[in-house]
Amino acid sequence: MEVSAGLSPRINSNALTRDKDEENESTDLENFEFETTDHSIRSESDHHFHSMSALEILRETVRILRYNSTGFMAITAVLICPVSAVLLSNVLVDQSLVKKLTLRLWLVAKSSGLPLRPFIKHSCQKFSEVAVSAAMCFPLFITLSLLSKAAIVYSVDCTYSRKKFDTSKFYVIITKIWKRIILTYLWACGVISGCLTLFLVLLVVVSSVFTIMGFPSDLILYPAMVVGFLFSIILANAIIICNVSIVISVLEEVSGPQALLRSSSLIKGQTQVGLLIFLGSTIGMAFIEGLFEHRVKTLSYGDGSSRIWEGPLLVLMYSFVVLIDSMMNAVFYFSCKSYRMESEDVEDEPVLEALTTSSGSIDVQ
Repeated sequence: MEVSAGLSPRINSNALTRDKDEENESTDLENFEFETTDHSIRSESDHHFHSMSALEILRETVRILRYNSTGFMAITAVLICPVSAVLLSNVLVDQSLVKKLTLRLWLVAKSSGLPLRPFIKHSCQKFSEVAVSAAMCFPLFITLSLLSKAAIVYSVDCTYSRKKFDTSKFYVIITKIWKRIILTYLWACGVISGCLTLFLVLLVVVSSVFTIMGFPSDLILYPAMVVGFLFSIILANAIIICNVSIVISVLEEVSGPQALLRSSSLIKGQTQVGLLIFLGSTIGMAFIEGLFEHRVKTLSYGDGSSRIWEGPLLVLMYSFVVLIDSMMNAVFYFSCKSYRMESEDVEDEPVLEALTTSSGSIDVQ
């Protein structure tokens, strides 16, 4: 891929020059600085680097959102909101499939020795709903959702490059990198599916072993909960790696397993920050999903008029959380990249450049 200029993950406003006619238009952009004063400057005494914390990444995300609020709101309205509405309403989910899968999971849990308590039954039903919803909504995930992630990453990159979001340039870029984004996404789905499958198999094996050893079903629940807790941490790390790999597939010429390996290497030492980002986003989405389930699907007032405004409002709230999550993943990538380059004392490399100058002279792998 031919590029003419590179992008430094750290913004220095002193390097920005503008003609007098453009001073008013670029005031906000000149004042936009990537916060590195406290966390990414080499200390003369101990020669250590300090990366951005989760709170600093959130603050940086808000700064970027304020700078280009119109573009991000357009992405939210056009690409994120339709997917959020479908996910929250479960309009594509076949409840008969959910019931069948839930029943099978109950039978597996019972045969492995787990007591069919309300917690176990609810977990089986929730897992079935998520699995069926993911399968039914997969076409939306691999089109609108993936396109929204790419647009968000491109917008964040444009902010750090001191450029405005250009729809025509983004169209040219996405046509050239779409295959590698899809390949990376499919590998990420395979990794997450593999983790969930391994968890279910391990849970059944552990429960069966304790059953064979003669433990009562009430006591088997505790080692099963320990396995679930440990595996939730593993799954969270896998999701973080997969999220950053999508960002990498947009900004760098790697895809598939190479992007996953690159992501794992890039966030090494920064896993705690990624976990906090993932935890915050997950809690926010789960809270809104619970509100939608209670206020829109179950509860209504009189003729159900409350659903007319509560439903769209919760969809917008959910979409906004998804937007912030994607933006924070992009900022997290730039933070890790800046930290890695400074700690290794290497020069900055080009990350993403508009590919519209000469489409015939550009070769994207």
